[in-house]
Amino acid sequence: MKRIFYTLLTLLLFTACSSKAPAPVQHASSSSPTVNKLYQQYNQWRGTPYKYGGLSRNGVDCSGFVHQSYKSVFNVSLPRSTKDQIKKGKRVYINELRGGDLVFFKTGYKTRHVGIYVENGKFMHASTSRGVTLSNLQSGYWREHYWQARRLL
Repeated sequence: MKRIFYTLLTLLLFTACSSKAPAPVQHASSSSPTVNKLYQQYNQWRGTPYKYGGLSRNGVDCSGFVHQSYKSVFNVSLPRSTKDQIKKGKRVYINELRGGDLVFFKTGYKTRHVGIYVENGKFMHASTSRGVTLSNLQSGYWREHYWQARRLL
């Protein structure tokens, strides 16, 4: 029994030591300059853990990630909170989305979530369960909770 345990432990250690950081997300070369900048930003923040109130790569929440990304990518200052971000820009329909548009979700009675649309149904955001990630607007959860989008650029 001990031998099996130590064998499994050794395998786990070697597997963990040999793992590499995930490869950057690739995208079509025909993407717009805005989309290219968004992917660069995503690749820098990818996997950053979710932390309520966080604003750094040590931990960030959804509105903090949007706030930091807009400042870094577009040199645009946005409010820090989702409730204030929703007041910016002009409303656009889901079939009109372009890279850089903010997408908002109602995830609870009074809870809101925000991300940045990239392209082809994908948006980047700070997920409570996966940290900074790319998700698809058409996946079940996000399709169910989609609320609206705003264009600031």
